[in-house]
Amino acid sequence: MERGIAATSMDDIAKAAGYSKATLYVYFENKEEIVGILVLDSMKKLYHYIASALEQQQTTKEQYNFICRGLVQYQEEFPFYFKMVLDKINIDFESHDYLPEEKETYQIGEGINEKIKEFLISGIDKSDLRSDLKIMPTIFVFWGMLSGLIQLTENKEEYIKKAMGLSKVQFLEHGFHMLYCSITDSGE
Repeated sequence: MERGIAATSMDDIAKAAGYSKATLYVYFENKEEIVGILVLDSMKKLYHYIASALEQQQTTKEQYNFICRGLVQYQEEFPFYFKMVLDKINIDFESHDYLPEEKETYQIGEGINEKIKEFLISGIDKSDLRSDLKIMPTIFVFWGMLSGLIQLTENKEEYIKKAMGLSKVQFLEHGFHMLYCSITDSGE
């Protein structure tokens, strides 16, 4: 986390873990495998946050609010993972070598997208959300907007407080509300 993946060596990882480098190589082939496992673990955690949010609430608005809160909680508990989830992931599993974790990470990501798709379709069916939403582009915009807002707020918390007089929570609630209004018919 301190220096980034590229600048971190297997020696650094071994020292931080309290093991010898030789012991690490017993369990992992290389640093890329460790990163792959971390990314996979982060995607599993994120899937759990999203699935739990959608299972706990009945109304579209409550589900949306819980997704937003879940993402904020995820970012606060796992800031390194949060950033990793936003990085590029492998989607080509036919033309080159890849780690098994990469394919599973992709599949879990697709599972997350499926959960958001179910959320959107349910909201459309209940007439809570606009019927003209294009599902897959909306899912991608949804992720970009929510994750970008959360990361921006994390990076600019002091500025938001000073320039706008808003707390982190107030600013996020405002942004989440704006995004929700963009997908509803009522402009709630």
